[in-house]
Amino acid sequence: MTAKPVRPHFGAVPTTAEQTLFRLWAPQANAVEVILANGAVLKAAPDGQGVWQASGRAPAGTAYQYRINNETLVPDPASRAQLDDVHGPSLVTDLSYSWQHASWRGRPLAETVVYELHPGLCGGFAGIAAQLPRLAALGVTAVQLMPIADFPGRRNWGYDGVLPYAPDRAYGTPAELQALVDAAHGYGLQIFLDVVYNHFGPDGNYLPLYAKDFFRPDITTPWGEAIDFSRRPVRDFFIDNALQWVCDYRFDGLRFDAVHAIADKSFLHELAHAIRRAATGRHVHLILENEENDASLLGGGNDRFDSQWNDDFHHCVHVLLTGEKDAYYEDFQDASRLLARCLAEGFAYQGEPSPHAGGKKRGTPSAHLPTTAFVNCLQNHDQIGNRAFGERLTRLAGPEALRAAAALLLFTPQIPMLFFGEEYGETRPFLFFTDHHDELRKLVTEGRRKEFAKFPAFADPAQREKIPDPNSESTYEASRPQFVENEWTRFYRDCLSLRAREIAPRLAGCMSTGAHPLSTHAVRATWRMGDGAELTLACNLGATPVAVEAGPGRLIFGPQAGPSLPAFTTCLWLAL
Repeated sequence: MTAKPVRPHFGAVPTTAEQTLFRLWAPQANAVEVILANGAVLKAAPDGQGVWQASGRAPAGTAYQYRINNETLVPDPASRAQLDDVHGPSLVTDLSYSWQHASWRGRPLAETVVYELHPGLCGGFAGIAAQLPRLAALGVTAVQLMPIADFPGRRNWGYDGVLPYAPDRAYGTPAELQALVDAAHGYGLQIFLDVVYNHFGPDGNYLPLYAKDFFRPDITTPWGEAIDFSRRPVRDFFIDNALQWVCDYRFDGLRFDAVHAIADKSFLHELAHAIRRAATGRHVHLILENEENDASLLGGGNDRFDSQWNDDFHHCVHVLLTGEKDAYYEDFQDASRLLARCLAEGFAYQGEPSPHAGGKKRGTPSAHLPTTAFVNCLQNHDQIGNRAFGERLTRLAGPEALRAAAALLLFTPQIPMLFFGEEYGETRPFLFFTDHHDELRKLVTEGRRKEFAKFPAFADPAQREKIPDPNSESTYEASRPQFVENEWTRFYRDCLSLRAREIAPRLAGCMSTGAHPLSTHAVRATWRMGDGAELTLACNLGATPVAVEAGPGRLIFGPQAGPSLPAFTTCLWLAL
């Protein structure tokens, strides 16, 4: 099935093989010109609504910049590709592509097992393509890229992007990204993209110079002034961006970063609706990150999102595995009870006060949502990389406990997600890294170390100095995974095969029939599957056996359990 081409509101849009239309929203500008690499100047005319437009000879590959008020050269904020980095010229880009797997329609959400990775550490788009056969053989069904929007420098997590439409040149060209998506579909893999619509990075964002109306001075976020989604051009800018990834690049899903920092929730509903309309006939999955646990945004449908990263599940399991209770883990000291609630109802916090947030209530009821509305993980880029030394769970928990937790993750009816090397027990860290320069470099390094000053382990400034410098290339290289095959890989492959065979086909209509803690480190949960089968899971992440009632039906994973569940064990029963 061929995707419909996107005709965006802004940017450089080829209209013929030789001609290009340029459109820029610059409500605070007095004059706008398009400066082409050959020296030609196209004077843009205003439309009275803040949009400046020009047209002229500029075939694909032409470098250009906008000149604001006859003096300042800036890149196109809707650039589809850059000649070099974010401060330089943009490139006229033709996004037409000859798809080898044009009939691909995606895969149902119930079949989804997500694998999150960092594009740069994987070797860019070509490097990711080389990993596809291995990932398909492992049993994951969706590869999720951390953000690729053009950022300053050569190294970044991706959340400092300033040109949302342009794949970063350090990773490859637009055509190479399309080839990656096409190759993934050839292996039966979905491919998702993490997008950031809540802020721009601190270096290379020229919008305040000529479009101050893009931001709201009355609302601040951790990254500065909030984006003003009450304005039609701002909404169009981001909706067009999502449609570009879904239609022009044929991504099978988008993960929306930190939507709790988007004040106008009506924009989110409009965004979801626009994507659904453009992707009719395809499986395109929309996934949120949302600290507010707002269930009203979830559940699928024309103007809702399919799933949300369930941090509550992660936090419960992390506390049980590590015993850590600092920062937001303070809210999860009663971890086994809250984990049982996650298994039965989705969110652990559904309106209860959060001790870590000073008693502020967090979340809304979620028991009515399908199990596939929750994406669970043991690790992700945030939960590893936001630690001072980026330790993975292989450095924080014993292998027996970690194996039991992995089985818990892979056998619950929620959507499981693995992180970049987890499938073979990667021990190298995943650190926070950037490639800023001059004063910003110093500010980022100092800010990173001040961030940990509130923790007892880093009260001594000398200890904070040991935290890796985000801007050092060695910090980036220390995070590069090894990609090996070992007993962990075989364990994950076997578990994912069992999930694909026994759980995924029964997920449609799956409903919890209850979950409860067995001890401070163990839980038992049951679900009525869509075909009427009963799935029972018991997991003990503690060092002491606990009493447990075996599930009905046959044991399909784990040792025989009952009347006790051994230490560091997960068991799974299925009654047909």
